[in-house]
Amino acid sequence: MFTFGIIRSGSAFDPLVLLLLALVLDAALGGMGPVWRILPHPIAVVGKLILWFDTKLNRANRSAVDRAARGVLTVAAFVALAGTVGWGVQWLTFHHNFGWMIELFLLIVLLAQRELYSAVRRVALALNAEGLESARTAVGHIVGRDPAYLDEHGVARAGIESLAENFSDGVVAPVFWYVLFGMPGLLIYKTVNTLDSMIGYRDERYAAFGFTAARLDDVLNLIPARLSGLIISLAAIVSPSGKPARAFGVMWRDAAKHKSPNSGWPEAAMAGALGLALAGPRRYARHTQDDAWINAGGSAKATASDMERALYLFVAACLINGLIVAVIAMYRFKVGA
Repeated sequence: MFTFGIIRSGSAFDPLVLLLLALVLDAALGGMGPVWRILPHPIAVVGKLILWFDTKLNRANRSAVDRAARGVLTVAAFVALAGTVGWGVQWLTFHHNFGWMIELFLLIVLLAQRELYSAVRRVALALNAEGLESARTAVGHIVGRDPAYLDEHGVARAGIESLAENFSDGVVAPVFWYVLFGMPGLLIYKTVNTLDSMIGYRDERYAAFGFTAARLDDVLNLIPARLSGLIISLAAIVSPSGKPARAFGVMWRDAAKHKSPNSGWPEAAMAGALGLALAGPRRYARHTQDDAWINAGGSAKATASDMERALYLFVAACLINGLIVAVIAMYRFKVGA
């Protein structure tokens, strides 16, 4: 029997109960960093495998059509692998008394609430107490642009933008695909997202080979990104000086100004909620991007204090995201009773 895309079973833990437990443990423990000093992180393993495919299949002497075809095969292979591993993990949960422990472990590892909060918090603390150079170093760990050209306002905006975008990619989207399709859905999403981050560029090397990965990532984030914007808008209700109506209005008006078809939704909601102007012209390692401002009427002079407000908003949004899962779980139990 299927309910919300997840197989029901007689196992010790319902998948949505596992998800709620994972959200709580992730918020409390984070990504279990000490574990990865001994074991390889699953995403790091996927990254090394992607690099191998890239080296073998994406050679400069091949035509664009050939490289695009090989990119399709690469994505298909990784999706099949992720789906198979996810099915195997889910099978263990449903058929072995302690199989759920593996699934719970992977859920905690693949969610990014605490990890994202901590990374952005480090930027705010550095900006507030350690100086611009330290803040640039900290923000360089979470954004793709070159931090050497960012002033203190640019560093603060970059941190807030990363927080908003990764709330969608690292929190809402994994939860969304897990609720729909269980562990296979979550692993496929995280794998495609990793593919996009490694080969989904529009430069000469990856325009053809990474095309399928980039477009599939756009498709998989289509609903979660918009849902993230709505959740951030709702979170503004309980955030200090948050403006929920303005957050929704700016999101609806300015989301399409972002170069990404999805990132603009949570970023615009965050900009409206905080009264800030985000995005705008930005410099990357390989090029300068002359982007439009999101919420151009807001202040572009973001500060460490604004980052603290954004973090408060993020925590509230994570709580709402968990509440949505709890409501779905209660509905499932009621229907199945």
